[in-house]
Amino acid sequence: MPIDYEKLVNWKIPEIEQRLTRRDTILYALGVGFGADPCDPAQLKFVYEENLQALPTMAIILGYPGPWHAHPDTGITRSHVVHGEQAFRIHRLLPVEGTVIGATRVTGIVDKGKDKGALVMTECAVRDKAGGEAICTLASTSFCRADGGFGGPDGPVKIPHPIPDTPPQFTCDLPTLPQAALIYRLSGDYNPLHADPQYARKAGFDAPILHGRCTFGIAGHAILRTFCGYDPARLAAMEGRFSAPVYPGETIRTEMWREGNAVSFRSTVPARGVTVLNNGRAEIVN
Repeated sequence: MPIDYEKLVNWKIPEIEQRLTRRDTILYALGVGFGADPCDPAQLKFVYEENLQALPTMAIILGYPGPWHAHPDTGITRSHVVHGEQAFRIHRLLPVEGTVIGATRVTGIVDKGKDKGALVMTECAVRDKAGGEAICTLASTSFCRADGGFGGPDGPVKIPHPIPDTPPQFTCDLPTLPQAALIYRLSGDYNPLHADPQYARKAGFDAPILHGRCTFGIAGHAILRTFCGYDPARLAAMEGRFSAPVYPGETIRTEMWREGNAVSFRSTVPARGVTVLNNGRAEIVN
């Protein structure tokens, strides 16, 4: 069945109550590659319970509603959904443990046309259960590759953040493990696209691909290392647009330009000459 615009734009996504443990905080950091040098004290504080800190990019797994779009009444073809864009803004330092509530809503749907797919935009407000304080706000766009041409609006579409046309001021190469997607999925995104070779081939990929959120976290690692001295309180916001898949085991290079407290960035896989995360922008707190 095709997407029903009115039904989908008003879809009620249940609130998610998430019990976050210190183990979850460590597992997320391991999933995005921290601890590659187990003797580096700057990375160790994210993967070892002694003086544990939460990575800023962990915001994007808090209050995650799971594959709500897989419900047959949404009209979305789950096997052909990929992550299009991701953003977060942190309102208070992320907890390493506790209970949070995530309230997700659909904020927009764009019909790109038959054979061109559709975009579904959502926003998630994450708050502390005990006190009700806002922790972070997340924004995400899903690209539904098989579901365009349903007669919905063709806009508005957010204008992507421009990347400078000058050589990058900074670069950071970070390798991924062959089993990176199998680790990262334990942070809550169990889409078989990232684990099942047969499912990935059905979706048009040669092999299971890395989660877009994992690629995003690796770019966040590069920014945290390059500009923040691994101080999580200094990375306040981040956004980016996914432009190509990463296969687990590939090295991700993040190219960065800083102007004041703003960092423009993009991430590439040099071995294949492709840009995998583009139009990125981060905000740094001094």
